[in-house]
Amino acid sequence: MNIKIYNTLARKKEVLHPLEEGHVKLYVCGITSYDYCHIGHARSALVFDMVVRYLRYRGYKVTFIRNFTDIDDKIIARAAERGIDAQELAQRFIDEFYVDMDALGVLRPDIEPRATEHIAEMIELVQELIDKGLAYPSGGDVYFRVNRFTGYGALSGRSLDDMQAGARIEVNDQKEHPMDFVLWKAAKPGEPKWTSPWGEGRPGWHIECSAMSRKYFGETFDIHGGGKDLIFPHHENEIAQSCGASGKPFANLWMHHGFVTIKDEKMSKSLGNFLTIRDVLEQYPAEVMRLFIFSTQYRNPLDFTEDALQDARTGLDRMYECLAGVEGLAGVSDGTSVVSGKDRKKIESLRQRFESAMDNDFNTAQGLGFLFDAVKILNKITRMLSSGGSAEDNELVRQGAGIVRELAGLLGVLQQDPVRYVARKKKKLLASITLSEEEIQALITKRNVARDEKNWAASDAVRDELLTHNIELHDGPDGTTWDVKS
Repeated sequence: MNIKIYNTLARKKEVLHPLEEGHVKLYVCGITSYDYCHIGHARSALVFDMVVRYLRYRGYKVTFIRNFTDIDDKIIARAAERGIDAQELAQRFIDEFYVDMDALGVLRPDIEPRATEHIAEMIELVQELIDKGLAYPSGGDVYFRVNRFTGYGALSGRSLDDMQAGARIEVNDQKEHPMDFVLWKAAKPGEPKWTSPWGEGRPGWHIECSAMSRKYFGETFDIHGGGKDLIFPHHENEIAQSCGASGKPFANLWMHHGFVTIKDEKMSKSLGNFLTIRDVLEQYPAEVMRLFIFSTQYRNPLDFTEDALQDARTGLDRMYECLAGVEGLAGVSDGTSVVSGKDRKKIESLRQRFESAMDNDFNTAQGLGFLFDAVKILNKITRMLSSGGSAEDNELVRQGAGIVRELAGLLGVLQQDPVRYVARKKKKLLASITLSEEEIQALITKRNVARDEKNWAASDAVRDELLTHNIELHDGPDGTTWDVKS
């Protein structure tokens, strides 16, 4: 088994080789808790939820850490706006974060450290950097000397000169170099503060994850993850701090997921073009959101549109209807196989093909393609088995449905009872139509008479009339059936 992951630092896919055999240590940057989460946060949470589920499915032990930033300029500013304590605000939105994650069905990480609970570890790390000459106190702040760290910019692919030329740098006489970044901030009136060797203050943002990952994973671990927006400066600075202090590699693999966009523009709170997770979940079930997000490979941009969510809803319905159809099979067997060799081979190889896609940098889009292909084949076989088939055919279709459900479960979908799901959907759709079942049946009879008389215009007119009421007709060997169009 070789699981390949695109390593942002190496700019290529690399085989996962955990430092401890069979045990993957994964650290992901979590939220800054000052507001409700948007669907960009949902993508991050769901991507790494999928990674953890899949690695465990493949037999790895996974220790998953995702932190909370609960002290930050944004938290302090928002708390001041509301006239409340910064920690009170941070706790409120951590609680709201859990509400959203539970609604999405996201697994809880093994460890969820908070910045304010690890101030001592941050102070210790900052002091080490000062002792090594990589950081310096200035005016109550402490800054990291970027030009003392060889290789600064390797993750983002930028040189220090290019960074300085392209950056809007605020004039700060306390810095030795314009690109030096803050490790410790001197206290300002009214702000939360802690005692340190450099005076009262609070940690800078970048030092948090370096200190917390070191506490729980040591100086080097397997995978560090987050969104592409964190590559620079956050993750670049983490590397400088951590490697500068230890002299060792920080994370062996760097995973970064793409942005969620609206009309090709990155979704973010600063741009004001975001939808919260709960906004979307009011309109679409969590499994629809998951199917939408996993329809694109995690490194690619994901454009949010209503059409894309509707497509995901239709796809989810199709999967559940397939599973419900298989469960409803009567198991009729006349000893004659109705399954082609090609279809049998596709069902029997489904697990291997899905794993091959997922082993190749967690290609959920390709994996879902294989699942939908299997659903199409299972639907075809199920229809044929309603009038005959062999015991082997029945066993194949039931095993295939079980595999579809198991593999979809690695993406967090198909977690509900299929028969109940389909029944609820039909009940909801029936409630939305204006015709009674007797009226629908009368129109079907009228159409059948027209068809018998080869009056195709009259037959089509009835079909079109039913479509105006969202009623679809299906002609088959056992007659005409109807369904409500989603």
